[in-house]
Amino acid sequence: MLQVLAVWQVLVCMALVGLILMHSGRDAGLGGMGFTPQSQGGTHIVERNLTRVTIALGVIFAIGNIVLFRWLS
Repeated sequence: MLQVLAVWQVLVCMALVGLILMHSGRDAGLGGMGFTPQSQGGTHIVERNLTRVTIALGVIFAIGNIVLFRWLS
C-alpha cells in the first residue's frame, strides 16, 4: 500500500509541476495565447480554469504528503 501511495504522490507532483510551468506573467502562458476573449476581470477563462485546477491539485498533493507522513511515522 505504501508503494501505491508513493507512486501516486510522484504522479501528482509531476502533474503539479507541469501545471505550475504553464502559468506565466501577464500576457504570457495560456492566458496570453488568445484562446478566449478577456472577461471583465482582465483574465482569460482558460487562465482562471488553469488556476483552479492547479489549486485543486495542490490540495491533493498536500493531503498526500500528510497521509504519507502519517503512514511512515
